[in-house]
Amino acid sequence: MAVAAQDTALGRLRGGFGHLSNQQKLGLMFAVAALIALLSGSWMWSQTPDYRVLYSNLSDRDGGTIISSLQQMNVPYKMAEGGGAILVPANQVYEMRLRLASQGLPKGSVVGFELMDGQKLGMSEFQERVNYQRALEGEITRSIQSLSAVQGARLHLAIPRPSVFIREQQKPSASVLLSLYPGRSLDAAQVSGIAHLISSSVPDLPLKNVTVVDQNGNLLTGAGEGAGAHAGLDPTQLDYLHQVEQSYVKRIESILMPILGQGNIKAQVAADLDFSMVEQTAETYKPNPVPNEAAIRSQQMSETSGDAGKQASGVPGALSNQPPGAASAPITATAPGAGGAAGTAAGGGNVHKESTVNFEVDKTIQHIRQPVGGIKRLSVAVVVNHRKDAKGANKPLTQAELSQIENLVKEAMGFSPTRGDTLNVVNAAFTESEAEEIPAVPLWKEPGNMALVKEVAKNLLIAALLFYLVFGVIRPILRDLARPHAHAGVAGAEEEDVAEISPEALAKASQAAGYEENLKAAKELAKQDPRVVASVVKDWVGAE
Repeated sequence: MAVAAQDTALGRLRGGFGHLSNQQKLGLMFAVAALIALLSGSWMWSQTPDYRVLYSNLSDRDGGTIISSLQQMNVPYKMAEGGGAILVPANQVYEMRLRLASQGLPKGSVVGFELMDGQKLGMSEFQERVNYQRALEGEITRSIQSLSAVQGARLHLAIPRPSVFIREQQKPSASVLLSLYPGRSLDAAQVSGIAHLISSSVPDLPLKNVTVVDQNGNLLTGAGEGAGAHAGLDPTQLDYLHQVEQSYVKRIESILMPILGQGNIKAQVAADLDFSMVEQTAETYKPNPVPNEAAIRSQQMSETSGDAGKQASGVPGALSNQPPGAASAPITATAPGAGGAAGTAAGGGNVHKESTVNFEVDKTIQHIRQPVGGIKRLSVAVVVNHRKDAKGANKPLTQAELSQIENLVKEAMGFSPTRGDTLNVVNAAFTESEAEEIPAVPLWKEPGNMALVKEVAKNLLIAALLFYLVFGVIRPILRDLARPHAHAGVAGAEEEDVAEISPEALAKASQAAGYEENLKAAKELAKQDPRVVASVVKDWVGAE
């Protein structure tokens, strides 16, 4: 039954297609061809990969080598930006980068220490020295080019030949030309970092011999000066100054915020810091101390005694030959000072004593180093907004409230009149500026959603075309083909199935036309489609 129904449907389609006009046949063929083309194009479009940049800003040599490697690996690629960028499918970008990196690509126009791999026998000392200098320049250049703001760099090293004489020894020097990305710039700290990088990479290269120039010819480091030499403060000192000032601002605002409320106070601090490095050494001596209070460092005593009564003494002559006089008490003499000698004589002999005492000398040595970055002076300005009363009107603060705020600020900043600190507190009404409404970015304009929007739009367009071709063109044509067409003047047969023509319908048609004409039409119908006649006869027999 199913096979018979299928054959009947195919027969209807064939018969209907045969009764179509030439224009209808061409329209149907065009619709079927468009449907096939749309399906094929949609499939090819969905299979087309999304290309992403593999490498950009390549030299001609690197570009040709990378393209050859991609062709050998059967990887599709495209050229963009005038040949300066190579694009590959998005799902193969990172894989290709790793595979090309394993081959040493891209090498770049700068060569590094891989230049030493191709050393040949018989090279002179000059060639070896030149190759080493080229390799060193290339490695340092690669390091500089890895910075985010640097698009390209060119380094020149001047390395003198070593000498055995100290007076003839010269220090190497370096100069680097930087090509920055459009709209990018380097601050003093970054330039100093590049100079330190070069100085640390070359042996015996002093920092003052490094010169950095940008692509516009602007000298970023002074020739003959160190990278840290500036007319004013260096970047580190400036950062420290800003940190100190912001620290005081936060102190002032945090202590006044609970009283005045959010947004009702503005404070600015100007700090004068002392970045001079001062070292002082003092050696102080005190006056000579009293002997009893002084500390003895060393003491030496000696004593000599002897019998000199029987020996002649005095000046020869009459006076010296006189007999001795009567005995008397001895005379004691004390040597003056702490380090003098003392001698005494008693009886018939003499005694000689010597005493040497060394005292410690008071001395004070002070080594003072002043801290760097000490605060010399603070200047603080504070603006306080008016208060709002119950009716919403601005009302200035009272003098007592201002005095209270001023005292709080002095305590927060560590106010010191001796170092010349100044403080100014002003009460004024703030101008309320209307907040500018920033228009919301549409969802379809957000960068993260652009790819999704394109993909959805592509799929919707394909679905719309398919829907139109299937339901707007092909389905009506197939419906017309499936309908039965009139054969030999049978009226009303286009609305019903040919296999379902009833005897009543055929009788009505016979009454409308003559018997002869009906008979002729029935014969012609039997010749063209015997199945219709067989179906009618079958219905007649079944009815009886």
